[in-house]
Amino acid sequence: MSFHFHCLRTLLYPAFFGCLLLLASCATTPSVPAVPAKSAKIAVVLGAGASKGFAHIGVLKVLESHRVPVHMVVGTSVGSFVGSLYAYGYNPYQLQTMALAIEKDDVVDYTIPDNGFIKGEKLENFVNTKVKYTPIDKFKIPFYAVSTNIQTGEEAVFGRGNTGRAVRASCSIPGIFKPVVIGGKAHVDGGVVSPVAIDVARRFGADVVIAVDISAGLSSGAPDSTVETMMQAIDIMYNKMAMIQLKNADVVIKPRVGHIGSTDFTKRHEAIMEGEKAAAEAMPAIDKVIARLRQEGRLP
Repeated sequence: MSFHFHCLRTLLYPAFFGCLLLLASCATTPSVPAVPAKSAKIAVVLGAGASKGFAHIGVLKVLESHRVPVHMVVGTSVGSFVGSLYAYGYNPYQLQTMALAIEKDDVVDYTIPDNGFIKGEKLENFVNTKVKYTPIDKFKIPFYAVSTNIQTGEEAVFGRGNTGRAVRASCSIPGIFKPVVIGGKAHVDGGVVSPVAIDVARRFGADVVIAVDISAGLSSGAPDSTVETMMQAIDIMYNKMAMIQLKNADVVIKPRVGHIGSTDFTKRHEAIMEGEKAAAEAMPAIDKVIARLRQEGRLP
């Protein structure tokens, strides 16, 4: 009997272990859940350029009409003025109405020339009134205003606190506006170091940057006042610096506003129209970026 048992065991063991190996080979490894794609952040960066900045409104009108998602707004100088109001919650059509109604006296307060002949308090109060004294960090869209620390020469970024004060600092053109003291530091126009602050958008998490450059092109006429001469010189500086910064943008929009003087409020409607035209020309490039992000599952 032991002989028969031994024979049976000899025959069955290989079959038994074969079945075990077969079952093991058929066993499925638990699947690892796919890591969801990181949602993309699209930033709109609005550049410096004084009265040419009305063009920013035209750009925003086109972006909104094409339902381009905006997750962050960064503004320098006039870009911070327009950008703050948009990030707060005004739609571009409301901004256009506001822009066409605004007068210089609403935002310009002259003073005895001493390190600047415009105080900037009216500008600060105008912005704070329009945003109902809402601090930057409570805005509908994350917003960053860029200024220059005149004591260190470094870029300063405001993403929280007093909105009007931050915009005033960002818009304080050296020699024209008095520097703004914040936290014991004197600040002037952000365009001195960063006319189109693409790097700021990247630092705060932007995956895609749509930059609006209004520094390109200069008025062909000779400046007819001290202020116009200063502004023309500043525009030249902005233009040279912007050429370097724009290399890091995904899409660049360049409204044709070189013929509009930096202090010319009479062509605000024309500037808005130029912004619309330039944004419309850039839409194929923007659509291409958005289509890629949606294909990657990074935009809804």
